[in-house]
Amino acid sequence: MLKDLVLLRGCFRLLFLYDVAEAIDLKKLRELLGPRGGPVKGVFPRRTPEYVRFEEAPLVEPAEPLSLGGGQSAACSLKYYAFAVVVVQLEIRFEGDWNAVLTQASRWIDAAEIDTLAREIARRHLERIGTAVIRPTQDWLYESYFITSLEQVLKSGGEHAKAAELLADHSAEIVQLVRGEFTPLAPKMTEEILEMSVSYYPTDLVVIGSTAAVIYDRAEDATATFQVVEYAKMQLLEFRYYDALMTRLLSDVYDALEAKRNIILQRWSLPRDAERFNTIRLDVMELTERIDNAIKFVSDVYYARIYRVAAARLGVSEYRNLVDEKLRTMGELYDFMVDQFNQSRSFVLELAVAVMALLDVILFGILLAKGG
Repeated sequence: MLKDLVLLRGCFRLLFLYDVAEAIDLKKLRELLGPRGGPVKGVFPRRTPEYVRFEEAPLVEPAEPLSLGGGQSAACSLKYYAFAVVVVQLEIRFEGDWNAVLTQASRWIDAAEIDTLAREIARRHLERIGTAVIRPTQDWLYESYFITSLEQVLKSGGEHAKAAELLADHSAEIVQLVRGEFTPLAPKMTEEILEMSVSYYPTDLVVIGSTAAVIYDRAEDATATFQVVEYAKMQLLEFRYYDALMTRLLSDVYDALEAKRNIILQRWSLPRDAERFNTIRLDVMELTERIDNAIKFVSDVYYARIYRVAAARLGVSEYRNLVDEKLRTMGELYDFMVDQFNQSRSFVLELAVAVMALLDVILFGILLAKGG
């Protein structure tokens, strides 16, 4: 039992993810960053790490500590993904009991000024690496996430608490942090949130929600879990982008079909339009597949499970399905546009044959009349 719980130590990790361009050239970026940055490596220190790997590891760049006022500061770093996602991570240390941790979390979890500071950091660093950014955008798509990392949970005797003890005696506080709430939730909601909690050893615990997570583990081992959760959040951001892109594309297709619906000769431009739309569809299919396969969990059951829980909680699968549905619809519309062109071409060819036959008849009649 944890009635004698005396101290929690750890950090809050605030993740701000921005989709800033079409892509980032990581090779060129590495040259620009020089010794300041490097690829993510060594984040999977245990549990068959050789089976968890990035196909193209993002690059990490440390930044200057950020002053938050009141004597509080945050360690800051940036991470660059090839998919043009920039992640600004702030790390704020804490120490105290549950009430102190909840109080501090309430200050940071929805702080609008922190988002403003993070966005400015991202813009400032992007200006320095502009030549590595391919087709930058002005209106950034945005996601954020809040992680409470419990590195030590100590009892009065100095021993470390077990995960089962935390769940038994402090499930209400854990769920409050996961949901971003600072009053206890209903028992049914608490049970629902905790039913997908994950542990590997008796002394670690991961509870993931849609906007926040609690990770109880040693700092060096928690890093891998942070990376998996961040990756799932990055996927969500990208699938949101492609969902919006496909929505605009489908609207353009419907407008094109409506404009050419009643004028047969205008349908001769359908192949050109269809090819243009289909090229974008194929590009989106390729990019979404790359996002799906950017990280591999080969035979690693634990981190694969962490990812599945994170993807389910964050809604990654729902957005992925939306993108897939729109890709299928776009494929059907492409076939329809080609069929419309083929029908129009057949009609025009048949009409031409009929006109030529009529001209032959007329010409034959004229010749007969002259011969008579």
